[in-house]
Amino acid sequence: MVKHIKKVLVTGGAGFIGSHLVDRLMAEGNDVVVYDNLSLGKKEFIAPHFGNPKFAFVEADLLEVGKLTKAMKGRDVVFHLAANSNIIKSSKNPDIDLEQGTAATYNVLQAMRETGVGKLVFTSSNVVYGEATVSPTAENYGPLLPISFYGASKLACEAVISAYVHNFGIQAWMYRFGNIVGKRPTHGVVLDFYEKLKKDPSVLPVLGDGKQSKPYIEVHDCVDGMLFGLVHAHEPLNLFNLGTTGGVFVRDIADIVIAEMGLKNVEVRFAGGVRGWPGDVHTVRLDVSKLKSLGWKPKYPTSLEAFSAGAKDILADLKMKHS
Repeated sequence: MVKHIKKVLVTGGAGFIGSHLVDRLMAEGNDVVVYDNLSLGKKEFIAPHFGNPKFAFVEADLLEVGKLTKAMKGRDVVFHLAANSNIIKSSKNPDIDLEQGTAATYNVLQAMRETGVGKLVFTSSNVVYGEATVSPTAENYGPLLPISFYGASKLACEAVISAYVHNFGIQAWMYRFGNIVGKRPTHGVVLDFYEKLKKDPSVLPVLGDGKQSKPYIEVHDCVDGMLFGLVHAHEPLNLFNLGTTGGVFVRDIADIVIAEMGLKNVEVRFAGGVRGWPGDVHTVRLDVSKLKSLGWKPKYPTSLEAFSAGAKDILADLKMKHS
């Protein structure tokens, strides 16, 4: 669908979503530079592209401005995916999101100014909405009051990007993601449940009350949606929810993982409380009609379909690794 975007820089390109985006960009003949500090990403995710003359990998942090600017020279589009996506980890250390989220995004924008790169695709998150009082929540909802440091950082990044668009002529596409599921996760609920059940297949401890419910999107649909918006939306600043309809309850996730692992008589033990951790939004539903109005159609249109497909892929890979 998206052929020859030309020369691309992908920050966080060795991560979960980033590596799938890189696969797609490389398959369509683009020249790709991956910039990643490997704090969450893994070289093995992008290893198939090593040796390709249209691919380069820079192991560096976005706080290293000189390296970032050098890597960005000659690029046409920046896909900025790098961030600390482990919300539980940063809930105890706000510095992580300030540095790896907000400051890192500022450095990306400054490097774009210096090198003359005019297009930015940014991965935001549904957590910028906080505990929205309107559900499903559309892009024009407000006020935006995130309750996690990760969400606060993403909202700050959106604000800075908006200012750069209006002051320096950069064109941007910002996507507020639902939860992403599919092969190569570096963390997340499926991986967490799998590891707990491998240690003790008789009991599964679960944070919260099990009634937490979030929208999910399969990782290939996520990549497709990002690229679709890039091609079909032409405003100076383009903002979209990227997800599916409905949501999936944590208690149902537990049942799906247990069934896929072939386990029986597992006690699912809920810790209680309405949140899984500080900053966890209990219930999220996204209005995804804006991107669909441009003609985008995900392969898995509902959250349950998306989660089931993605979880099956994750668990199949994990079974192979441990067989």
